Amino acid sequence: MIFTATQIAGILNGEIEGDETVEVSKLAKIEEGTQGSLTFLSNPKYTQYIYSTDASITIVNKTFEAESEIKSTLIRVEDAYKAFSQLLEYYNMVKMNKSGIEQPSFISKTASFDEDIYFGAFSYIGENVKIGKNAKIFPNVYIGDNVVIGNNVVVYAGAKIYSETIIGNNCVIHSGAIVGADGFGFTPNEKGEYSKVPQTGNVVIEDNVDVGAGTTIDRATLGSTIIRKGVKLDNQIQIAHNVEIGEHTAIAAQTGIAGSTKIGRHCLIGGQVGIAGHLIIGNNVRIQAQSGIGRNIKDGEAIQGSPALGYSDFNKSYVHFKNLSKIVDRIYKLEKKINNNE
Repeated sequence: MIFTATQIAGILNGEIEGDETVEVSKLAKIEEGTQGSLTFLSNPKYTQYIYSTDASITIVNKTFEAESEIKSTLIRVEDAYKAFSQLLEYYNMVKMNKSGIEQPSFISKTASFDEDIYFGAFSYIGENVKIGKNAKIFPNVYIGDNVVIGNNVVVYAGAKIYSETIIGNNCVIHSGAIVGADGFGFTPNEKGEYSKVPQTGNVVIEDNVDVGAGTTIDRATLGSTIIRKGVKLDNQIQIAHNVEIGEHTAIAAQTGIAGSTKIGRHCLIGGQVGIAGHLIIGNNVRIQAQSGIGRNIKDGEAIQGSPALGYSDFNKSYVHFKNLSKIVDRIYKLEKKINNNE
């Protein structure tokens, strides 16, 4: 897609300084800008690059004052960072403007959906599926029977949505995500063999949730695994059966949450965190990366380590841990001195 400086200024309500007809077709960092690219300057640390960049258009703050000649056409706005983000949203909106039903696809006769729909090639839509307005279902997506999907939902290529799943409005499910697979439910018998416990529940994802690539959310044994509104899940996260994640909680990659654990609102959970089952994690909790959680966590706690300690306690203890060999040597010397004096 090609945009002129005039078009971009119109989108951003900006002021042009330079060639109004110059065209761009790609985005770039300011230090890597080339002819035909668009970039921005918001962080003063990168100001030096505006004088050397070959980017055709640069978005800057209205308060920016040039100290020497600039080759790039400038578009002045109130906030360059926000304006560039706005432009990215517009670019994605144009790029995502797909509609219609590609072939081959399978769509059950009992499925219902709005006319403003996109089904990519090789998508499978099962029995009694209900899909809302302006949904984008990309190629090779599987949507099982009795799934309900809201408005403005995007399901990227290769994602799998198992039967009975409910997905709210304005959600994004990225490639390779699997929603509604069986939970890890097995029971041993007297021979030490395992029998499967039927997983008869479902997954409920509320509005404005993002599910990262390769993330798996298991259906409940009974009832629902619930992802509340505004939750943001990174790539390659495992959420087990009957877990509940509270509103606007964000979880980084490779975290694993065992069955029936309840996580509160507005929590921040770092990468590679392991959370045991049947726990209650409070609201506004901060869990640092690679922590192991084996106990209930109260509201507002910040914790780290495995097993996890209070964040400040962990940092204090770590100082001693780094000096452990020196501390041990001192203890040996003291013991030796005491023994000699005896």
